[in-house]
Amino acid sequence: MNVTLKPFDFSQAVARAGLNTQGQPLGKAAPSEGGGFQAALTQALGAVSNSQAEARRLQREVQLDNPNVSIEETMVAMQKAGIGFQATIQVRNKLVQAYSDIMNMQV
Repeated sequence: MNVTLKPFDFSQAVARAGLNTQGQPLGKAAPSEGGGFQAALTQALGAVSNSQAEARRLQREVQLDNPNVSIEETMVAMQKAGIGFQATIQVRNKLVQAYSDIMNMQV
């Protein structure tokens, strides 16, 4: 089994995320027009939820012996959903920690 890694292309990654090279959303005049972080977080949570739903659907299809759904495809979808969920938990933990740090600051 030959595994090769491609070099990381920052410009391609930010374009896929819908951002320009300065981190601003594409096609918007200013991030202060509303919902920048909130919209991004909501979109990310929706994507994690959709991946979990897709993994459950594939798992159900495998259990019902659907010949069009492979066990490999199902396992990959389950792993993707699990990784997305773990990343979501880590982001939540970091946000809670940041909030706690800010609230404990002396004014």
